[in-house]
Amino acid sequence: MWKEIVQICVWNNPDMALRADAQRNLEQIIAAAKQVFTEQGPEVPMEEIARAAGVGVGTLYRRFPDREALIRAVTRANFDAVLDETRSAMAEEPTAWDTLRRFFHLSRELRLSVQLNLVHMSTRRLLLEDTDAIGRRDEMFELVEQMVAAAQREGTLRADVGAGDIAMLVSLLVGQTRREWTPAALLGVERAIALILDGLRAGTGTELPGQPVPVTEIAPQKATGNY
Repeated sequence: MWKEIVQICVWNNPDMALRADAQRNLEQIIAAAKQVFTEQGPEVPMEEIARAAGVGVGTLYRRFPDREALIRAVTRANFDAVLDETRSAMAEEPTAWDTLRRFFHLSRELRLSVQLNLVHMSTRRLLLEDTDAIGRRDEMFELVEQMVAAAQREGTLRADVGAGDIAMLVSLLVGQTRREWTPAALLGVERAIALILDGLRAGTGTELPGQPVPVTEIAPQKATGNY
C-alpha cells in the first residue's frame, strides 16, 4: 500500500523523484565512503569512492566539493550511528556491565569514528574544527561516562578507571587492528576485548598508576598546533 502511494506521488510530482534520486545517491556515497575509509584510510582517491558508490565523479563532487566535506559527513553519520547503538545498549542490556561489554563490541561505525577522530592525524585537526562533529563526539563521551558510573555503582567495574580510560582502550584497540578483517584478525580482536574486559572487572588486576584519565586528555576540545 505505502509503496503504491509513494509511486503515485512520484508520478504526480517529478521533482519528488529527483529528490529521491538525490537522497539515494547521498546515502550510497556515504555508505561507500565508510567502507573505503575503513579499509584504506581517508586518503583514498575520491574517484575510488565514486566507483564504490556506483555514481559518477561529477555526482560525488556536486554533493561533496572536496574530501574535507565528505570526511565531515561520514564522521557525523558515524557518530549518529554510534550514539544510536550506545543508547540502545543502555536501554536493552540488563546490567551496566553488559552495556559496557556491548559497547566494546559495537559495529564498524565505532571503529571508523575512532580511526578518523583519534588515529588518523591527517583528519584529526579537520574534525576538531567541525563543531557539529565535536558536539556528537562529546555526547558519545557523556554516554560513556554514564556507563562507567553505572557499572561502578553496581560494583562490576573497578573503581580506579574513568571514561577517558575506556576511550583510550578503544582507541588503542582500533589503532592496532588490521584493516583486512580475516577470520584470524576478527578472532584476535575478540580475544583482545575479552582480555580488556577481564582487566576492567572489579576485584581483578593490579593497582593502576596515577589517576583515571580525563576525557579531555583523549579528545581535545579544539584544534591546536599540537597533536
